[in-house]
Amino acid sequence: MSLEITIDADSATAPYEQLHRQIALEAREGRLPVGYKLPTVRGLAEQLGLAANTVAKAYRALEADGVIETRGRHGSFVAAGDARAREVAAAATAYVERTRRLGLDQQAARAAVEEALRAAYGDPRG
Repeated sequence: MSLEITIDADSATAPYEQLHRQIALEAREGRLPVGYKLPTVRGLAEQLGLAANTVAKAYRALEADGVIETRGRHGSFVAAGDARAREVAAAATAYVERTRRLGLDQQAARAAVEEALRAAYGDPRG
């Protein structure tokens, strides 16, 4: 098994974010199993033609999201646990922080979520 990542240099999305998203998706969908050892920061940077700092930033974000764990000199590994649930919790927390900064109360924040869910999934009432 090998990690296959593609970075689109023409994308408006930053390379570290592209890397973060792709590794998170691979882990969440089980294509990178729990315990899979990721390439070293330097090794992956060379493979992808990126700066080592770019890969390190993506790895730090993945670790903060609970997708990977770093074991010092032993390397970085896909973490055990439900990475998907952690990602959803992080998104919900970010949403709450954003709505508070915008001055919305809980009722308005919930209404916005309900409207977005109806738009994405259809009206559950019929």
